[in-house]
Amino acid sequence: MQLFFRHNPDANMFDKISPKLYNTIMKTFIIENSYPIEFRSSDSEKLGLCLQNRRSVVLVGMKRVGISNFLRFFLNHKDIKKKYIGDETHIFIPVDLNNLVEREIFPFWILTFKRIADFVEENVSNPEVKKKISQLFLDSIQTQDLFLTIDGVRKSLIYLCEAGFNPTIFFIRFDRMIDVATQSFFANFQGLIDATQNKLSFVFTSVRPLDAHSSSVFTKHALTVFADTLYVKPAVASDIKIIFEKTIEQYPLKGSMDLEPELLRLVDGYNQYLHYALIALHEEKEIVKKESLFDFLFQDERIALQSEELWESLSEEERQVLKDITRGTKQKEPLKGAYLFKTGLVTPDTTIFSPLFERFLHEKTHSNKKEGQILELSKKEHLLLTFLKQNMNDVCEREKIIECVWPEAETLGVSDWAIDRLVARLRNKLKSQNAKEEIVTVKTRGYKLVDSQ
Repeated sequence: MQLFFRHNPDANMFDKISPKLYNTIMKTFIIENSYPIEFRSSDSEKLGLCLQNRRSVVLVGMKRVGISNFLRFFLNHKDIKKKYIGDETHIFIPVDLNNLVEREIFPFWILTFKRIADFVEENVSNPEVKKKISQLFLDSIQTQDLFLTIDGVRKSLIYLCEAGFNPTIFFIRFDRMIDVATQSFFANFQGLIDATQNKLSFVFTSVRPLDAHSSSVFTKHALTVFADTLYVKPAVASDIKIIFEKTIEQYPLKGSMDLEPELLRLVDGYNQYLHYALIALHEEKEIVKKESLFDFLFQDERIALQSEELWESLSEEERQVLKDITRGTKQKEPLKGAYLFKTGLVTPDTTIFSPLFERFLHEKTHSNKKEGQILELSKKEHLLLTFLKQNMNDVCEREKIIECVWPEAETLGVSDWAIDRLVARLRNKLKSQNAKEEIVTVKTRGYKLVDSQ
């Protein structure tokens, strides 16, 4: 599809969508393509059965547990449809909402329409269907009308169904839209399913069940009819070993492979811990020995920040349950910790899922001393400050911050929380140091460094 809207004089709304929007047809290497078909077989079987029956699905898991990794495998592995759905008429259209700069309804539907149009351009051979959908997308760009855009999505999906396809749209990181979701927004999904005579399905990924985010919009009754909720837990031993073996091709371990069993024990199936651990070991100039691996990983800034992000994503009741488990106190009300068990943060025998997170909790629970203000900048804080100074008084967008501060994790993705947390830490340290500069938040765009005088 030609990127005609780049030159459209009315294309200002595309500032609300990441530049990644324009790069959808470029072929990129997807490492999950090389995973054996047995990878996360239980999750694949459950998801495949739902899609086979044209049920929509909400995939729920703790932050950075590996849902995106699983979906890259499920969306791209050549044998998935044959093994788990049994029907090659199914087509998968991923929409990563991390590409939205502004979390608003209109950019959401434009991004969705763009992904549909790109998929058709690249994968559908029927020239008539291609032409119709391309024209509908062009009309939506030129009019910039929400109603016409949603109607264009509806007609495009009907054309695909009439051509013999069973489309499934995967909304990855759907919880980024929760704050702007309304009942009419939810009704649009139901309306699209009805318009395609139930040949369309959706898959949403979220840290929480949708009704837990907004019970007034996503009511339990409506969701029961609309979608099934599937929980994705940390990978089992055989699956995390697959991820490990493929990832070390990119970040080879220095020295002996004797670290592997201990490393996999420490990350305990948690995807982000594994990736950060391998990056940290790859960057380290000295060879890390098995007996010092735990301390080495626990002290890594990226892993520490990830543990903090997990902690901050929990409710006060859930945090108290974890504290009680860490102290060895029996739980009086199991239902308060239901989310912890369903997501695998806590195992069925009431143990914390990873020694790294367990130690983080232990320090949270047992440390009675008040920590003094640490004014020295961490490595990431220093990188962020340097980047902001290089762009003094200019807005530094989130994507550019990730490229500069987390270059090693750019392909994995960096959460909004991690960026905001690092900025908050640096902002507080600058204030404590009576620095001449301060960090200003530019809503929906990013941050800039300005004179505080």
